[in-house]
Amino acid sequence: MLVTPAETEETFRRLRDHMPGRTATAKGPKDQPDPFRSVVSCLLSAQSRDVNTAAATRALFSLATTPEAMAALSEETIAQAIKPCGLYNMKAKSIVRLCRVLLDEHEGVVPRTRAGLMQLPGIGRKCADIVLSFTFDEAVIAVDTHVHRVCNRLGLTEARTADETARQLEERAPDWAKRDGHFWLIQFGKAVCVSRRPRCETCFLADLCRWCAAMRAGGPPGPANPKH
Repeated sequence: MLVTPAETEETFRRLRDHMPGRTATAKGPKDQPDPFRSVVSCLLSAQSRDVNTAAATRALFSLATTPEAMAALSEETIAQAIKPCGLYNMKAKSIVRLCRVLLDEHEGVVPRTRAGLMQLPGIGRKCADIVLSFTFDEAVIAVDTHVHRVCNRLGLTEARTADETARQLEERAPDWAKRDGHFWLIQFGKAVCVSRRPRCETCFLADLCRWCAAMRAGGPPGPANPKH
């Protein structure tokens, strides 16, 4: 069950007051010096630990840092460079295709819109929103595993997929919360609303949370409130 609009506002106010925001937590594609490397590093981060993604990006960007230079590399060379991040063969194919699309359709310039980013090979809604937020400083709540779990437990959204959670957040989150909302939610998911044993007994949102309400009522959480 979804929380009301008033409860949504209150939830984000408390998150703002209790959790670190963008300034304290911003890491990721924004640390890259240009949009192209931001997009590629985000593509590499899929199903990869941060330390492995960092190793892969260092190796790849030591070989090429522009669409032109990277398109000149062989797929095998790219795959070898990004091997630490896993799924390297598939990701190498996507990187080659991404570079070609940028060069052929965008004059080598990374699009600044979600629709444009999502037309690039290997770039889905999550990656597009991360690039919009970190690289282009847009007011967007990017949805990763933590944000998806937290929002559906709280009742901010009622969705089975991360993409649907993102669409609902875009509609339901107050505009003032969209710039830092990703950062509040992800820190809350790591510190309080953790995957296996959420700390409901000390949570500052327990009185608003639909997950907690279901547990107090003696029933299991609904299917739209994923444990993981």
